[in-house]
Amino acid sequence: MNKMAAQTYIAISELHPNFSHPKVTGIIIWKSDVKSFPDRKNIGSDRFTFGFTIKDSPDFFINVAAWGNDGYINGLSNSFYIGECASWNELRLPQCNVVLNMINLASSEACICCLSLYRLLVTEAHSQVYLCADMDTIDKLLPLICLPVKDSRDFYSLGDIVANGQRLDGTVINILAAVKLIGEPKQFTTSDGRKGQRLEVKLFDDSVSSFPLVCWDREVIQLVQTLIPKETVLFIADAKISFDSFRNGMAATVNSKTIITVNPDTREASLLFSYAKEVSESGALEQDGPEDIPVESITDVCTVKQLKQKAWESPEPFFGITYSFISKLDLDSSASKVIKTRCSRCKFQVTEDAQSCTNQLCPGWDQPFSASTGFDLLVDFTDHTGTLQACTLRSPVAENMLGCTTEEFTSFTDDERTAMKWKFLLERCKIYVKILPSTKMRTGIKGMVLACSLADPGEVKQHMSALLQ
Repeated sequence: MNKMAAQTYIAISELHPNFSHPKVTGIIIWKSDVKSFPDRKNIGSDRFTFGFTIKDSPDFFINVAAWGNDGYINGLSNSFYIGECASWNELRLPQCNVVLNMINLASSEACICCLSLYRLLVTEAHSQVYLCADMDTIDKLLPLICLPVKDSRDFYSLGDIVANGQRLDGTVINILAAVKLIGEPKQFTTSDGRKGQRLEVKLFDDSVSSFPLVCWDREVIQLVQTLIPKETVLFIADAKISFDSFRNGMAATVNSKTIITVNPDTREASLLFSYAKEVSESGALEQDGPEDIPVESITDVCTVKQLKQKAWESPEPFFGITYSFISKLDLDSSASKVIKTRCSRCKFQVTEDAQSCTNQLCPGWDQPFSASTGFDLLVDFTDHTGTLQACTLRSPVAENMLGCTTEEFTSFTDDERTAMKWKFLLERCKIYVKILPSTKMRTGIKGMVLACSLADPGEVKQHMSALLQ
């Protein structure tokens, strides 16, 4: 390792086909999955390959193709990951002479478009790959992982994508967005027996609260799973945009030419990161997820334990019905703790007489201010399997449940508020709920009450008997 660190490396910008056995060092900014192909020279055996891209300066990076047998290629692929610094000794330029990358791209789908005119070839007989051990080199290379490979100002906002709609179908664009939610990887087997995986990420920015990004490659999925939702901004270079007929909306896909820069060191990304932090702390993001559906269409009856179990198995928001007791309902607190005013756009809490939103990153800061005042409670509900704490109960759901408006509630005496509280507290209720992931909750999940009423005893007996079977 020390021997390798002491050697002189050639900058990517200076590479030329006249060099024999050039030595290159760089940071891994992209890496593909290993693929295999029938070996034409050895009938019955396969050749293996994968690609990766290295960067050694803010403006220059280069594609590398590795070819060899199963053991060599899989061993090499498993020896380094995106974001690591590696050194290559005696990297060989392609034997077919060096050609312009734009020509290579025409015959190689798995090639990242970059400024370098060349590609490098790694083979077991002619190349050696080492993780870099020289700290000075590592300190120089590491900041490069935060620089997008495309102009940091050349991107679509999620609002732009939605507004353009199907006119962007099939195009490849750059996206700047924050991570809202990371799904669980789904395994599948194709009709010809090949195994695959799929993971969906929900993105957001100050124009759209939820937008799907689909990942298929194992390498990308491994990278995405290390990200922290609501605390990570992505610059996604060359994402494919398509119309998803199932969602009836647009979606982005990570393909073989996509490079993801995590928390890029750019002004635009910094502003979006600040917005994501503000809106996450305000709790506004947790009101999103799938659009609330009519309660009449919600039919899944669950115990509290089943709601929690389903939430832990999959981070996707979902709906359900529970027949539970209201175990916490602080209607007799001060009115300021029961009734709150929030910005209509970003849901940030403001004072009742506010003339503007105090959230400096509110997406509607340049538009006329609009706020709404209503019930804003946290309730617990409990059944024989457990308790779901701090569920959101807000207007107009709370008004329908309590049978009064906020104006009427503020005119009630303390005794009248207490009597209203005991109408529901420790009573069995039929509760329609939406369950969402929440980084603010100790349990990692949060409930939103969509409807609540005192339960019919016969209905409770029927459903609880089925749940106990």
